[in-house]
Amino acid sequence: MQETSFEKDLGVVILDDGKTLSQCQYAYNKVITILGMINRTIKHKERRIMVRLYKSSARPHLEYCVSAWSHYLKDKELLERVQHRFTCMFKDLRQSNYGERLKSLNLWTLEERRNRQDLIEVFKMYKGFR
Repeated sequence: MQETSFEKDLGVVILDDGKTLSQCQYAYNKVITILGMINRTIKHKERRIMVRLYKSSARPHLEYCVSAWSHYLKDKELLERVQHRFTCMFKDLRQSNYGERLKSLNLWTLEERRNRQDLIEVFKMYKGFR
């Protein structure tokens, strides 16, 4: 039997020491590749279409099993950098700060989305839906 330093199961990478940095790095690399493809293939970057592409093809990779592997600040910042990079794809928004770009694109930070999802899960447990 061959020994490995990590295991991948259902898309989640777990190191032999139980740390999750590689999972965050894995998700980051995957989404950066997707954003690069979107940036190269879409010539006229209409906001509505670009946001839909981001929400449907990139963001799910950042949020898959996030409650299990995004505990550390450095991991959260790494994942937030992806969305920061996406908002910089719009030339007219590059001069604005990150918060203004999110507001302009009608997006939340990934931290806000994680907090909302956690609250929904707690509510479901409290009400007996789970």
